[in-house]
Order: sequence, then structure tokens, then C-alpha cells
Amino acid sequence: MLRLESALRARREAGGKILIPYVTGGLAGWQDAVRAATAAGSDAIEIGIPFSDPVMDGPVIQEASQRALDAGATPVSILNDVRRLDVDVPLVVMCYYNTVHHAGHERFAAQLSQAGIAGAIVPDLPLEEAGPWCEAADAAQVATVMLAAPTAPDDRLPRICGRARGFVYSVGLLGVTGERATLAGTATALAGRLKPLTDVPVVVGVGVSNADQAVEASRVADGVIQGAAVVRRLLESGADAVGDYLSEVRGALERHWPTR
Repeated sequence: MLRLESALRARREAGGKILIPYVTGGLAGWQDAVRAATAAGSDAIEIGIPFSDPVMDGPVIQEASQRALDAGATPVSILNDVRRLDVDVPLVVMCYYNTVHHAGHERFAAQLSQAGIAGAIVPDLPLEEAGPWCEAADAAQVATVMLAAPTAPDDRLPRICGRARGFVYSVGLLGVTGERATLAGTATALAGRLKPLTDVPVVVGVGVSNADQAVEASRVADGVIQGAAVVRRLLESGADAVGDYLSEVRGALERHWPTR
């Protein structure tokens, strides 16, 4: 079993819920934010590789990506910085397929592995076209996280779960990332459809905006991803605010599902 999935299963088997924050790589203070997120009790950390056409990302993460690009961030520079992070949780990159294709499947998978990256999320690479990348990633011991959308028909979900490594990314709603006043009903509905189909951890992301919503989603799922809520705090207040916020979310999850 790959390192990412082992770490997430360990939290679940201990009775707790999984917490994965997203941090935009290359953004000012991002490395300190990763360290703060680790100290706050995150189980893994998703590092976004900025791209000029981020089709899944809402305004907050788009702004963060543009700032990082304007500062000169590249996939290579971010992976070089990852090598210096020295954190004890698995790191996962989120990138668009253009980045993978430009480098080449085997080369990019090797670059991730050499940097210590445990998994990859490629949201615009559909299941039907993912085979060559997944084979390269498997060979490099990099877990390919598959996304399941609320609109997926019932016969598609088992195939997504069967190909997923690390965890299944249960997309909380249709649309782009961003903070919302309430958790969409689709977030728990999709997680509820996925859970009977797989023993791989099912984690809800997109639209999980605060500690209360994290608890609500985790009543059905194995845990949550927090993106825009984390990045906004990094943009506005810096890495310490990221740590404070994630400590709040971890505390709420622990009150409901204390880790043994």
C-alpha cells in the first residue's frame, strides 16, 4: 500500500477523521503554511502547482496562483522547495494535465517521486484517458487520486473507485472551488454513494468552508479537504493564520471523532 493511503487509513482506523488542507505552491509564505498545517494536525497536505488556466479553481485560488506565477513559480521550482520542507505527513500535488503532458508522464512521475511527493491529483484528466499517466505514477510509487463528480452515474463510480489510489476525491458540488455559507447537499449525497463501493478513504473537497461544514461532511465521508478557506487566510494574514484555522478544524473533528 502506498504511503498516502497508509497515512489516511491510520487516522480512520484510530477512529478519527481525515483533514487535508490545500496550499498554493510558490505563493509567498507557502512553505511556512505547510509547516503550520502539519503542526495543526493535518493528515496530508495538497500543494497546488499554479497554472494560467485553472479550470477547477475559484477566485481565491486563482488569485493565489496568479501571484505565484507572477513571482516566478514553476513546477520545477516548487518541487525543489518541497525537498526542503522536512514535514512528516504525505504531500500531494494538484496540477492540471498540461503540466503533466509538457514534462512527459514518466519524467513528471519521477520528478514527483524524487521530491518526496506521495500523490497527485489531476482534475482535468478523465478516467478514460488516465491510463498512461496512472501507469507511470504507479511505477514511481506516486498515488493517483481520482475525482468523482456529483453528476457521475452509478455505473461509473465503481470504476473511479477501482482506479483510485490514496483516496477518492468526492467533489462536493458542481462548479469551482470557493467558500460558501452552507455545505451543498451534493457533498454528503455523493460521499454516501461512494462509501459502499470502496475501502479506500473517501474525502470531500470543494465547498467545505469552515469547521462546522467539515464536521457535517465527515458524518458521511472519511474526512475533508479545505482549500479556499486556507488559501484566503494565507493571502490575507499569513502562515500563522493558516495554522490557527486548521487547529480549529482539527479540534472540531476531534470533539466528534476523537482519535484513539
